[in-house]
Amino acid sequence: MNRVKKFYETVFDWKFEKWEHEGGEYWLIYTGKSPEPGIDGGLFKKQGKEPPIRNTIDVPNIDEFIKKIKVNGGKMATPKMPVYGVGWLAYFYDTEGNISGIMQSDKNAK
Repeated sequence: MNRVKKFYETVFDWKFEKWEHEGGEYWLIYTGKSPEPGIDGGLFKKQGKEPPIRNTIDVPNIDEFIKKIKVNGGKMATPKMPVYGVGWLAYFYDTEGNISGIMQSDKNAK
């Protein structure tokens, strides 16, 4: 948990707060500062063979975030690719092997 939390704190500047409850270790995630949008959410240890969830995170500069991901122990699952007329998309693995996407808006992407 500490390694994956550190990854998202460092790469995306997310904040984590431990939530005490009887069900086990759970961390609240704050993904944006008010009034910026953020999806927020939670982090807990995987329970068995849950289906993978693929989130895509909006970033201002995809090339900078690809570098940050690699420097902080993540690996790219795909190269940066255009989503025509929408932006640039790439998928990455975090330090625990979870896959997510990053996307930079760019109407001129081809």
